[in-house]
Amino acid sequence: MPVARSTFAKRAVAVPVALAATGLLLTACGSKAGDTTTGAAGESCVDTSGDTIKVGSLNSLSGTMAISEVTVRDSIALAVEEINASGGVLGKQIQIVAEDGASEPTVFAEKAEKLISSDCVAAVFGGWTSSSRKAMLPVFEDNDALLYYPVQYEGLESSPNIFYTGATTNQQIVPALDFLKEKGVKSLYLVGSDYVFPQTANRIIRAYAEANGIEIKGEDYTPLGSTDFSTIVNKVRTADADAVFNTLNGDSNVAFFREYANVGLKAADMPVVSVSIAEEEVVGIGAQNIEGQLAAWNYYQTVDSPENQSFVDAYKAKYGANKPTSDPMEAAYTSVYLWKNTVEKANSFAVADIQDAADGVSVDAPEGTVTIDGDNHHITKTARIGEIRGDGLIYTVWDSGSPIQPDPYLESYDWAASLSGN
Repeated sequence: MPVARSTFAKRAVAVPVALAATGLLLTACGSKAGDTTTGAAGESCVDTSGDTIKVGSLNSLSGTMAISEVTVRDSIALAVEEINASGGVLGKQIQIVAEDGASEPTVFAEKAEKLISSDCVAAVFGGWTSSSRKAMLPVFEDNDALLYYPVQYEGLESSPNIFYTGATTNQQIVPALDFLKEKGVKSLYLVGSDYVFPQTANRIIRAYAEANGIEIKGEDYTPLGSTDFSTIVNKVRTADADAVFNTLNGDSNVAFFREYANVGLKAADMPVVSVSIAEEEVVGIGAQNIEGQLAAWNYYQTVDSPENQSFVDAYKAKYGANKPTSDPMEAAYTSVYLWKNTVEKANSFAVADIQDAADGVSVDAPEGTVTIDGDNHHITKTARIGEIRGDGLIYTVWDSGSPIQPDPYLESYDWAASLSGN
């Protein structure tokens, strides 16, 4: 169902006091082609007077999330390279200013401030964890700048200054739960990293489970970067649930699935559905430790389409034939094209003009056609359940058939009534 523009006013954002007090006195960014924006203090911001335009790339290149985010950085660079080769944006070549969020939300906020106030980029592409996004959100809102966030997340949020190009809950988690229900799953064990996304996702899963007669047999969290899963895996084994719903992030997945295999748990006995494991993580885990397990995303390298074949070929040609593509990197790649198409529709790099022009902007992406919903700044996405196989790739075993309209506040689900107002 459509979400009114007032949805921006009711986003659920927990801003740490330390971030709120950092004195984010940055100049506004964005201008029409040929203009230079000047901030209140007289400092120039986005300069469109030359033949280049700067954008930011902000990803974890170090720390526990680097296993996931380095490839996102790479796919952003690929999109920029392709766009520049085809003439750029409004006749300007794109120049990337890359920063390392170092797997720390406070670092993401600091680097976002730098990109906006010092580097004066026209937009920033990046972030992964919801903690990093929530840390950056007030920076972008206070400075009226734009963030393109490429990773699936827990929903219950929207901002006029963020474009969410990964899935929201009704495009990933809810379809995964529907799939499990259709397969006869009557009980779940929840395992996640101890931060915003897994905790909120599991609140949603519990609400769904209660309404659909599914028993939650256990729920455990562990800090990001944890590598000791012996206790949790033993609890999972003794609980004897029909399936495990996994919201672990980063390299913790490597340790979890290796321990899962070590104790003899297999997909045929107790399948795990993961929402943050993509092809890159499978390489780190080892296909032999995760074969047969399930993933819920909107894109896999194995999607059969001309657009995806071109993307996969281009990525492997640039970064290596053994480098897989994955959902978050595809969403990041697509986000650069969504920004380009919106800028060209608006004939402007100004934030307000991009916001006004965004509704209905589409890209024939590797995952399929995606379209921006101008009311909530999410995009349409096709849900896909995939099976991880011995070659390390993920193959679609179910899909939604067509793109799903974003419903970040789950307003179209009666069982989510107690959640969607948050």
